Amino acid sequence: MVGAGPHRPGPRPHGLRGTISPTRRAALLIVPLVGLAALATACGAQSDGDAAGHKPSVTGSGTLTAKRSAADRELLEAARSGDTGGVRGAIERGADLETRDESRRTPLLLAAAGDHVRSAEILVDAGADPDALDHQHDTPWLVTGVTGSAAMARTLAAAGPDYTVVNRYGGTSLIPAGEHGHVAYVREVTTNPDIDVDVNHVNDLGWTALLEAVILGDGGEDHQETVKLLLAAGADPAVADKTGTTALQHAQQRGFDEIARLLGR
Repeated sequence: MVGAGPHRPGPRPHGLRGTISPTRRAALLIVPLVGLAALATACGAQSDGDAAGHKPSVTGSGTLTAKRSAADRELLEAARSGDTGGVRGAIERGADLETRDESRRTPLLLAAAGDHVRSAEILVDAGADPDALDHQHDTPWLVTGVTGSAAMARTLAAAGPDYTVVNRYGGTSLIPAGEHGHVAYVREVTTNPDIDVDVNHVNDLGWTALLEAVILGDGGEDHQETVKLLLAAGADPAVADKTGTTALQHAQQRGFDEIARLLGR
C-alpha cells in the first residue's frame, strides 16, 4: 500500500503481457471509483486510454487472421524473432507494415518488445507507425519504457512518435522506466533533444515518473541514479500523489535515505 513501511515491491512488467502485480492491484484500490471503473472497462474492451482520445484502429489487413497474407505472417514472425533478413524479405514481398497478430501488435511493436533494434530500424525506414496501438494500449514507443532500451528509443525517435500517447494506466514511457530504474533509458529520453516526454506527467494513479521511482523502486543505486536524472530534467519533487504524499515523504517512509537526501536538497 502506498505510504507503507519498507516493503519492497517485486519487479512487474508494466504492460507487455497484460499482467498486474499485487503492488499494482493494491495501488488501484486508491483510485476513485470512477477512475477504477474506467480502467476496468478499458482493459475489458481492449481500448484503454479513451479519455485521451487514443483508440486502437480497427482497420487494416491484420483485423482477421484469415486476411493476413503469407508475407504478413512472415513479417510478424520475423519481427518477433529479430530475423532481419526475414523482415526485409517480407517487406519486399509486399507485407503490410501495419499487419496485426492476435493481440493487435504490429511488427514494429513486436520488434520493440523484443529489443530487436536492427529489425526496428528496417521497419522504421520502411514507414512503420511508432504509435500503432495494440489490444492493451501499448505502442512501439510506449514499450521502450518497459524494456528500458535506449537504443530502441533512439531508433523509434527517428520515426517521430507522438510522445503524448499514454498507456492503459494513463502514463508516458518515462513512468514505467522510472519504476524499473532504467537508468540508460531515462538518461536518453531526458537528454536527447529529439525526444520530448513530459517529465512531470501524472498517470491515472496520480503518480509521476519520480513518484514511481520511489514508490515502486527498491531504493538501490539504479533508482537513486534515476531520481538524479529526473530531477536534473526538471521533475518536480513537490508533486504529491492522490493521498497528498510527496516523493520525499515516500522515500523517508520506506527508509530510502540516499533518495530522501537527493529529494530534500
